[in-house]
Amino acid sequence: MLSDVLIVGGGVFGVEAALELHARGATVTILEPGPLPHPDASSTDISKLIRADYGTDVFYAELMEGCLDAWRARNTRFGRPLFHETGLAVLSQRPMDSSTFEGASFETLSARGHVLERLDEKTIPERLPAWQPGRYVDGYINPRGGWAESGEVVRALASEARAAGIQIREGVRVRPLSGSGPVDGVQTESGERIATSTVVVAAGAFTPALVPELGDRLAAVGQPVFHFDPPASAPLTAPRFLPWAADIGTTGWYGFPVHTGVLKIANHGRGVPVDPAAERLVPASWEPKLRAFLAGALPSVAEARVVRTRLCLYCDSFDGDFFIDAHPERRGLVVAAGGSGHAFKFAPLLGKAIADAAEGVPRDRWRRFAWRERSVARSEAARATE
Repeated sequence: MLSDVLIVGGGVFGVEAALELHARGATVTILEPGPLPHPDASSTDISKLIRADYGTDVFYAELMEGCLDAWRARNTRFGRPLFHETGLAVLSQRPMDSSTFEGASFETLSARGHVLERLDEKTIPERLPAWQPGRYVDGYINPRGGWAESGEVVRALASEARAAGIQIREGVRVRPLSGSGPVDGVQTESGERIATSTVVVAAGAFTPALVPELGDRLAAVGQPVFHFDPPASAPLTAPRFLPWAADIGTTGWYGFPVHTGVLKIANHGRGVPVDPAAERLVPASWEPKLRAFLAGALPSVAEARVVRTRLCLYCDSFDGDFFIDAHPERRGLVVAAGGSGHAFKFAPLLGKAIADAAEGVPRDRWRRFAWRERSVARSEAARATE
């Protein structure tokens, strides 16, 4: 059993790890460079999709089946629903087959016993009337999924951590853990030395800067997020308008029903390489692309006013799998990063995976998250690569 643990970063990776390690008997401190939740953290947004739709990737689909039960239980635990199981609409402009994300997801989930509502060119405008008739000719609704209030989830978890006695030190920045020897603590940018038996780096897009040897395997990438002032006349709330992915495997576009007074639409694609310490601005070229998409797909929103943009930072791994493991050569150092834009939905399992790595527990369940050298680059099934 671990005695004391420093966790660098208080996003969803860090706070989930803190709660799980504390439950296992460790004394845990979170070092967070800003307030918690940090307004710029990837997990601190108004919403994230909760889905088990992963193309042919049974590994992630199976993990999410367990997570869905945990998300439902958390609504009771948090005292109010932060996971909204509205269902998820997956839409395709051409007939689905096994070569596409949409078709492969439908086949994989159906084979696993999921009851999906198949859509076609006629039923899409009947079931989801905001969408342009004829634009999408195939797709399905997965009733087991929806969206979570991601920033509020992190806030609730941080509140639980504080109530449990986990120390959260805000405004603390840590210097890079350079070198090759064992790690027995950290140095802060203010010059303070904090000793510990185990350091867990869960710093999201800042991770490759803090653990430089991972610079060839992890990278900071920015993805555009738009919040619109929704037109009052359009049917943009569930059940007539569901969280959605529209040819996401090729276009990257996905979005949510109106909540907190805005309509959120974002892209899950290549993104743009960024310096996570620099000012975070959505490139101006993205709004015309989104407007063109909306004009053909959601015409009632095409002229809606943008009230906010946000550059969501991904910590991309070279292969789209999370990077959660103990450093093979530096005793006392654990890395928990590489979310690659699809980790938040696995929040109920992240703490267990990170704690197992920190304790050296045999972990075949988490085999895809193991420390690894860079090999063939690939991406998660829903990620647009064009």
